[in-house]
Amino acid sequence: MARDAETIQAEIERARDSLASAVDELTNRANPARVVEQGKQSLTATFAEPKVKYSLVAVGVLIGLLTIRRLFR
Repeated sequence: MARDAETIQAEIERARDSLASAVDELTNRANPARVVEQGKQSLTATFAEPKVKYSLVAVGVLIGLLTIRRLFR
């Protein structure tokens, strides 16, 4: 069964539009500025959790105390 030229042209246009939207989506996902911004947001959200925040404070205080102890020894 032969297809006419208009049907083939319409299929090509649909495929081209689909491919263009896929490329646009990939470009958006791979944007370095967007990736960095998402990383910052994720890191900020992680550090905002009390469990993580207080653990880091405790480690910082411990390192500070050990440093002071070593300086005065």
